[in-house]
Amino acid sequence: MRTGDRDEPDLTHEATYERLRSPSRRELLRLSAGAGLSAGLGGGLLAGLGPAAAAAADGGIVKPLPPELFIPHGTNAEMRWEAMRRQGYLTPADRFFVRNHTATPLIDARTWRLKLWGAGLRGRPAEDRPVEFTYEDLRALPAETLTSAVECTGNGRGFFASQQGQAASGTPWKLGAVGVARWHGVRLSTVLRRAGLTREAVDIMPRGLDADFVDNGENLGRVRRPLPIAKAMDDVLLAYGMNGAPLPPDHGHPVRLVVPSWVGIASIKWLGDIQVADEPLHSPWNTRFYRLFGPDYPPEGSAPLTRMNVKSAFELPWDATLRGTGRHVLHGRSWSGGGRIRQVEVSADGGARWHTARIRDRDPNPRGWVRWDVPWHPRTTGRYELLARATDETGAAQPATVPFNRLGYLFGAVVRHPVTVI
Repeated sequence: MRTGDRDEPDLTHEATYERLRSPSRRELLRLSAGAGLSAGLGGGLLAGLGPAAAAAADGGIVKPLPPELFIPHGTNAEMRWEAMRRQGYLTPADRFFVRNHTATPLIDARTWRLKLWGAGLRGRPAEDRPVEFTYEDLRALPAETLTSAVECTGNGRGFFASQQGQAASGTPWKLGAVGVARWHGVRLSTVLRRAGLTREAVDIMPRGLDADFVDNGENLGRVRRPLPIAKAMDDVLLAYGMNGAPLPPDHGHPVRLVVPSWVGIASIKWLGDIQVADEPLHSPWNTRFYRLFGPDYPPEGSAPLTRMNVKSAFELPWDATLRGTGRHVLHGRSWSGGGRIRQVEVSADGGARWHTARIRDRDPNPRGWVRWDVPWHPRTTGRYELLARATDETGAAQPATVPFNRLGYLFGAVVRHPVTVI
């Protein structure tokens, strides 16, 4: 494969990908304004996908959202961190966060088809004559299991307002838009090779089967976002299982992408088709959205976002009440798109003193999180703010503040978690 050549640049790294694959500033501004976004994206194929997703869920989300497990945000649902206490390493499906652009579609796996097409495949199959795989076709291929986090790019967005005094647009998540699951399926690379991937392939464009997304009255079509072929051939999974069971509807049934370490928007749910191109691809989800825009960034925004950053969360209710000034053991989890977490520190005095937490997972998963604990002896009753900061194997650590961006992506600063000791 072209992507395996030793002198081929590493397109799984965001800076290299941006330098080699991004359009010019003028072209990017044109794309971001909405012009040309639908060109080459398969209008005819879109029309043919309707029957598979004809029955959409009322209310946006299918699974129950008990208040002790979730904070509802319209068609999204945030996991309460206290719901993860004593839950083991994985996030159970019944408390895994939900991020929907529209509503969860109900799709029959028996009639579902994954369609691959485009100039990056042998024979250049057209959108109306794609290479097709059924659900059973995928299940018959060599299967793999991957334990990985999936995290919304806006996880922590609410803290731009509450901690830094500047509100960002979008769902005001705290830290509950993340989960780690054991995903089961077939490698995307296996399917791409069987579909006839050529050496000229550059980008793929996975697209979901949920309803068209409308932004301020403009129909942007179904959710889709380009992925460099190097990442697609590396560790991406076409998942049809989650934690030992079939994918639930809200998490992508019948098949979704899982793109380890990258922003959640890359892990397209309810996968319907994949365009394979011999030239760079663009959509609103890497031009208009999922870049950093703001006073510290150029007019066209940052490079398209790829890897997630370092975060930490306490397994406590927000504004928790703790009884007694004796010994408490604080529990939490830390994770990073950059690799394994190497150190976690906790402070209860505003950051004047930091105490090293005990990491409970002996061989940390670079694609998941680590569980940790630390003893705490509050001297008096009253209000406290608990702080946790992590450092990953690249040396990336959580800062005290982060530069503001208008869409509220990648809030990675230390979060001040309020508690009251009585």
